[in-house]
Formats: sequence, structure tokens, C-alpha cells
Amino acid sequence: MITHLLREHAPTVLGVLARRCGSFDDAEDAVQEALIAAHLSWPEHGVPDNPRGWLLQTATRKLIDQIRNERARRRREELVARLDEPGDAYEQDDTLHVLMMCCHPELTEASQVALTLRAAGGLRTAEIAAAFLVPEATMAQRISRAKQKLRGRPFGPGGDGTALRRVLYLIFNEGYASSTGPALHRRELSAEAIRLARKISHVDSESAALLALMLLTDARRPARTNPDGDLVPLDEQDRTRWDRSLIFEGTAILDAAVGRGTVGEYQLQAAVAALHCRAVSFETTDWPQISALYGLLERLTGNPVVSLNRAVAVAMVDGPAAGLAVLDDLGDRLAGSHRIDAVRAHLLERAGEPEQAARLYAAAAARTTSLPERRYLTTRAARLR
Repeated sequence: MITHLLREHAPTVLGVLARRCGSFDDAEDAVQEALIAAHLSWPEHGVPDNPRGWLLQTATRKLIDQIRNERARRRREELVARLDEPGDAYEQDDTLHVLMMCCHPELTEASQVALTLRAAGGLRTAEIAAAFLVPEATMAQRISRAKQKLRGRPFGPGGDGTALRRVLYLIFNEGYASSTGPALHRRELSAEAIRLARKISHVDSESAALLALMLLTDARRPARTNPDGDLVPLDEQDRTRWDRSLIFEGTAILDAAVGRGTVGEYQLQAAVAALHCRAVSFETTDWPQISALYGLLERLTGNPVVSLNRAVAVAMVDGPAAGLAVLDDLGDRLAGSHRIDAVRAHLLERAGEPEQAARLYAAAAARTTSLPERRYLTTRAARLR
């Protein structure tokens, strides 16, 4: 009886399954496995109420398993084939794609930074957590969430160059002027940002300018602190301690980048950094040109931090009152930031207003989370008092 039922329903089930999947061979294999399963199951458990439905359902599951196994086998074979091609593996550098994936627009900025350092930088989770002064478990969770958001997405560029450059510059800045903690510098972060920036410097002129900016800025790092680790302002730095090899490399990269494409924010910032590096002293710096470059940068980006820098440059050209007027135009765009108080205090000190300057230095010191900055600002306030 069972054999008769199977012979009766097998062609019908095969036709339905072949029409659904579009492959007679695959459907026939699946039906054969379903028939074998029926031969094993029905004598023991009895013939089901709907034999054809049972066969169709079982054959469908078998076909799905076949497809999954075949896809997995093909993926394994393709993977083995790719791994077995040393020429391609070494000739093609996928670092840019990795960086782009790490800076996918669906990720938060904090996740982009963390994943970039982990996936592209090769830093351990504990190292990244220590660099940003957060618990290792917190950083691990941040990285895990970022990877989950990227799960299932094809490998390849997932972000854009603008996001990637921003992330690398954020990493560099956190290493060059740490926003929190006992040290002014975290050299492992700035060094890693420079290493990764070298990987993309060939892509376009802005990426090359970003590398130039990092090199020209990092060149001044040795003179930014005294032997006690305290901050030394630009006008008091010993310029003989600046790294001339980095300055030479950075200016060469910038000169090559200029004219290759549309002038962007990193070209302008690198040009400012180059003017500082080329000046033999603070007083002989080309402040008019720096002021003009910051004006262009301000119009291009609308970044209030750029406006802070322009205020200092304007003050060097036209006097502290002109610089203070630039700060007044900022309104509340940097409300709560210690930097605007620090810059205003500096300009008020130059304008001969020591009491107001001391008060703002103290206010800025209370707001910053960087201990070297806090010591510097507190000392400035105490000297004026």
C-alpha cells in the first residue's frame, strides 16, 4: 500500500516542486529523498492523512537543505580559490574598502572611530578603551554593535571619503591634544591616524592634504610640553625642537596636492600649518595670510572652532579688539565650551583687561577635562591675579 501511494503521488509532487524552483534535477533529487524518508517513517508511524502534502512538505525541506548546502559549498570553494591565489592577495590592497566599511554612514561617529581602530588599525579592544578612558566592556559593546549593523552587507566601500577623513582627523586630534585625562598627547592614536592617512593619501588631493596637515601638526608636538608635561603655548615654544623631517615631508605633500582638485578644508588647514612651520618665530609668522585662510575656511565649513582660530589671527593683525569682535559674532554656537572662554581670556589679557581675563581663564580651567590644559589655564589666571 505504501509503495502504491508513493508511486501515485511522486510525479505530482515532483511537478509542483520543479515548477516552484525551476530546476527539474534539483526537484527530482529532493523528491527521491522524501520518498526514502517516507519508506522509513510511514511503516513505523503510520500513513499520514494527507500523503501528498507530507511528501511535498518533506521534499521542499530537502530541496531547501540542498540549496543551502550547495551555496555553502560554493562559498567555501570560492573562498579557497581566493585564498589560493597569492598574487591577487598581495597585489590588491583592500585597506581603503576596510576603512570605508568602518565609516559606514549608519554607524555613529564614536562607533566609526572605534571600529576603524579595531579593524583597520589592529588595536586590541583594551588598547582602544584605554586610549579613550572608558571601560573595556563599554568599548567592546560599542564595537560589537557596530559590527552587527554591518552584518550581511557586501564587502566594499560603505561610506564616503568625507566621513573617512573626518574620522581619521578625529583620531589624530585626540592623540595630539587629548580631550581628557592626565596627558596632553596620546602618541599611539596620532601615530595610527598618520599611518592610516598614508594609506589613502593617493586617493585625491584632500586625502593627501589631510596627511600633510597631520605631519605638519605633529612636527610641533615635541615642543608643546616642558619636561614636567605642562603645556607650552605656541608663542613660547622652542622651535628648534620641531621635527624638520616631518615639516619637509608635509610641505612637499601639500605642494603636490595643491592644484590637483578643488581646494577643500584640509588643504586650507594644511596651508595654515605650513605657514606656522615655515616661520622662524611667532612674531614673524605671516598672520595676514593665516587670517585670510581662516576666513576662507570659515566660509567653507561654518565650523565655530575655525572662527576661534580666526579670532586669534585677526587679533595678531588688527589688534585684540578686532579679535574679540569675531568672538562676539559667534553668539552661543560654542556655549559651554572651555575653548571660547580661553581664547576670550587670552585676547582680554592682550587688551589690558587682567581681571576679566583671569576670571575667564579660571572658568575655562573649570570646564576642561584635560589635566594639562587645566593646569595651564589655572596658572594663567593665578599670574594675572
